[in-house]
Amino acid sequence: MQTDPTPQAQAQPQRIGVPREIFPLEKRVATVPDVVEKLIKLGFTVAVESGAGDAANFSDEAYRAAGAEVLPDAAALWAASDIVFKVRPPSSDEVGLMREGGTLIDFIWPAQNPQLMEQLAARKATVLAIDCLPRTLSRAQKMDALTSTAGVSGYRAVIEAANAFGRFFNGQITAAGKVPPAKVFIAGAGVAGLAAIGTAANLGAVVRANDTRAEVADQVKSLGGEFVKVDYEEEGSGGGGYAKVMSEGFQAAQRQMYATEAKNADIIITTALIPGKPAPKLITAEMVQSMKPGSVIVDMAAEQGGNCELTVPGEAVVRHGVTIVGYTDLASRLAKQSSTLYATNLLRLTEELCKAKDGHAVVNMEDDAIRGLTVVKDGAITWPAPPLKAAPAPAPKAAAPVAEKKSAHGPGEPMSGKTLTIVFAVLAVLFWAIGAHAPVAFLSHFTVFVLACFIGYMVVWNVTPALHTPLMSVTNAISSIIAIGALVQIAPPEAGANGRPDGLIMWLAFAALVLTAVNMFGGFAVTRRMLAMFRK
Repeated sequence: MQTDPTPQAQAQPQRIGVPREIFPLEKRVATVPDVVEKLIKLGFTVAVESGAGDAANFSDEAYRAAGAEVLPDAAALWAASDIVFKVRPPSSDEVGLMREGGTLIDFIWPAQNPQLMEQLAARKATVLAIDCLPRTLSRAQKMDALTSTAGVSGYRAVIEAANAFGRFFNGQITAAGKVPPAKVFIAGAGVAGLAAIGTAANLGAVVRANDTRAEVADQVKSLGGEFVKVDYEEEGSGGGGYAKVMSEGFQAAQRQMYATEAKNADIIITTALIPGKPAPKLITAEMVQSMKPGSVIVDMAAEQGGNCELTVPGEAVVRHGVTIVGYTDLASRLAKQSSTLYATNLLRLTEELCKAKDGHAVVNMEDDAIRGLTVVKDGAITWPAPPLKAAPAPAPKAAAPVAEKKSAHGPGEPMSGKTLTIVFAVLAVLFWAIGAHAPVAFLSHFTVFVLACFIGYMVVWNVTPALHTPLMSVTNAISSIIAIGALVQIAPPEAGANGRPDGLIMWLAFAALVLTAVNMFGGFAVTRRMLAMFRK
């Protein structure tokens, strides 16, 4: 992307190029046919290197059908592209193929790749590192490819663990005996860890998890896991959604907790990473040796050195009878899904760069999200980005006026003891007067009426409205009593020679019977639908 394009260049839409990934074992592709159509609607033209999507099951024909041009090789693709979408950081050879002054959108990891940053700056490139997105911005969530990738990797980690594990995840009772559920311990409850917790719990395992950030405990519980707290008070949030390096005292207490969990766990999945630093060692060789034979460790931090001392990056090895999975391509093992999510993240970023929908991307360095992403601008290294500006504090709300004097029993306030005593005394005198002068037949009906009012108040009126639907079954039982009473009134034993009651009583009883039937059948229908929501 050039700073001052000529009028002729400005008139032509920019071309987005998608090369084939050459990193070993990488099967993902930076865009997919469905997203190509949307990029074209933004005004861009799109070119894809032949075979770029084959490993993710996206054929060249699918890209052509979506409107992309398929170029024969990488050299032609890089030379023809104003903007290049990639997944893995480019190699030195790929940087050499890049058009001078072009734009690259990619995972760069600038802290780990200073030499690559210098090479890109020498090409006068503009580079947007998708891994540098300020994740604390709510509007940046749609562009957060780290979260998308971590979610896929966490899911796949559980699948790999299940493949290496020799038993069911869920407990079962069979004719041959009882099978206990697998015990899974997950170290780190970030996005990848939470995805692993949800997947393992859905497979029926007993899941326990730990994280240095105490605020994730509720998220762990909501996904069906149990949060294991380290017996040491220290806040572990490092800002931006990441964890920080903990003190020696905390790490010692954490190692002791991990040693206990390792003895009991069948499967351990580790996800702990700290930006710009090697993966912390959480699982020692002694912990591995203490695990039951046949247990499994999936080390999701293997590419950054691993959380387990015995992890071999890129391989699955057996140590002390424990299978240690150190695959570095977990997201690539679900290439179609992860490619689709990543392509969507890049589409949302492109929409932010091309708000005019004219096929020209504009890197606005005044935009906090775009500024955070931009690590090289027109050949100048701009990483790291300055800290985000703190949001202005909300204006204090005006104090609500205080009433001079509250009523003794205003709305929502209970009556005082004195008032309640007076009310009961008045009602008692009223009932005595009715009982002393009313006919015996009236008293029996009046007693039933008072009891019905009391039951109705306790069962429905005195219950919060949020619980009215679950009370359908209870009210159905009351409705059945009303139906029986209505039937008795329609044909009472003392109705006379013809067995028919007074006309007004009969029609009132009939109306009660009809309304009660509607309530009963409707209540059962609602209850059935409510119960169906809880069935798998």
